[in-house]
Amino acid sequence: MDYPFDTVGLTSETIDTFDDTYKLLKSKFRIEHTGNIDFHLEDFEVFRECENVNLKGSYVIKNARTDCYILFVEIHKIKKSGSKLPTLYDYYEYQSWALAYLKKDCGRALIRSETLADKLIELVHPVELDFDDDKAFSDTFYVLVNDRYKAGSAMNRDFRNVVMDMRHEDVIIEIIGHTLIIGHKKPIMPETTVKLAEFVARIASNC
Repeated sequence: MDYPFDTVGLTSETIDTFDDTYKLLKSKFRIEHTGNIDFHLEDFEVFRECENVNLKGSYVIKNARTDCYILFVEIHKIKKSGSKLPTLYDYYEYQSWALAYLKKDCGRALIRSETLADKLIELVHPVELDFDDDKAFSDTFYVLVNDRYKAGSAMNRDFRNVVMDMRHEDVIIEIIGHTLIIGHKKPIMPETTVKLAEFVARIASNC
């Protein structure tokens, strides 16, 4: 059977999950295969600890004002356990991420739900970008940036409203320049992937 994604190395269970996810996306969006596009995922901090990040499938969403993308990703990790005689754990994870291009250069930024630990650190070491005119957003999300001016300009009210509507404790958003990716580190799931697609479609249309 021909699938709209690379099945090499996938278990039958993972193939079924990918297929279910693709079919649900197809039922809700006008999506097309991208062909061979290098999204430079290795540049993002969210993948920094991975040995390799491979695209198993990538699709452009045509519903938005500008193109945005859904990515099926294979992540290869190696972890050591123990100190005297470390054991190598070599394994693969399969996740979905979504990507969009912003009109404004945001510099580098990381956005995730704010935890109690973040709030305590902020009391001692103010490293977070807060929005004085949007306390609800600042109380909900932890925003780290390398350029406060660029990020403050790019993360306008329209941007923050879309992010607020995507509220999910496990979601991570990272931005490099004009490129935004969003996802989480849990296994790929059809309904969650649709939510990611809805998010980048809104971002591409409004920001």
